[in-house]
Amino acid sequence: MATLNAEHINPFLMAAKKILQDMCFVDVAIQKPILKEAKFDHDNWVIIIGVTGEMRGQVLIGMTEENACAIASKMCMMEVKTIDDFASSAISELGNMIMGNAATVFSSNGVGIDITPPTLSHGEVSFTNNFAKTLCVPMVFADGSGSIDLFLALRQED
Repeated sequence: MATLNAEHINPFLMAAKKILQDMCFVDVAIQKPILKEAKFDHDNWVIIIGVTGEMRGQVLIGMTEENACAIASKMCMMEVKTIDDFASSAISELGNMIMGNAATVFSSNGVGIDITPPTLSHGEVSFTNNFAKTLCVPMVFADGSGSIDLFLALRQED
């Protein structure tokens, strides 16, 4: 198993920052990455997307219900007070856009990855894996109103 480095992590961070800014009108400050279990509370929403190809694993995008509603509101251009089918579709599409953008960055760097369709989970849940350590990168909204956590559990295929 090859070790991940900034070349493998930065495309996900760049994609998340760009999509949040372009599609949700939210500027984020990327915080220091930490190794952390992907564990979520009862009020959390988590976008789960698999990665295959020259890298394998999962990317999780976690946020509180309040932050999910705020992001869905900006994406849908209307107030979202609860995550219904329409809002959950928007949140799932956020994950799709971030990961599609990251896949494009990887491709332009000569690394081929594919992504699975997003799965959206709600509530108290934790994810463990045996193939890679999970790196958590908090992304704090520049206006201080919230944050999302990007969890990367990936390994490069030899």
